[in-house]
Amino acid sequence: MLGYDVEYFNNLDDNKLMEIALEEKRVLLTRDIQLFRRASVSGIEAFLIGGRTEAEKLAELAHRFRIRLEVNAEDSRCPKCNTQINPLSKEEVKDRVPQSTIRYYDEFWGCPKCGNVYWQGSHWKKINRTLLEAKQLVELSMKPTQES
Repeated sequence: MLGYDVEYFNNLDDNKLMEIALEEKRVLLTRDIQLFRRASVSGIEAFLIGGRTEAEKLAELAHRFRIRLEVNAEDSRCPKCNTQINPLSKEEVKDRVPQSTIRYYDEFWGCPKCGNVYWQGSHWKKINRTLLEAKQLVELSMKPTQES
């Protein structure tokens, strides 16, 4: 959703994950220390994520890779299939979302590949809270510490 080209797999073995990262020149993000070590030794750029909460994980990634922690619909990609999403009119989505959603929201985006439709509903508020918390954590991590 932040506009970065990412792939997510939770059903592949470590060898396949490393193969994809190497072939597609991707950074392998993982919480698995053994996978991180194997990838690093194999010359694959890997990053070990240590945060417990979603905000902590995002803050680590933002700090390490200079990721912008803001959703811009013009750059956003589908969280399901990684395809760039496009604006849709109410008319285009009227049969694809609940009628209450059509009444309350004016802006919609859709994925041309998988067909999912997105709007700034209640889930959006949770996403923005998490992004704000992550931004605050990044700012804290960048403040110089005072020596005693």
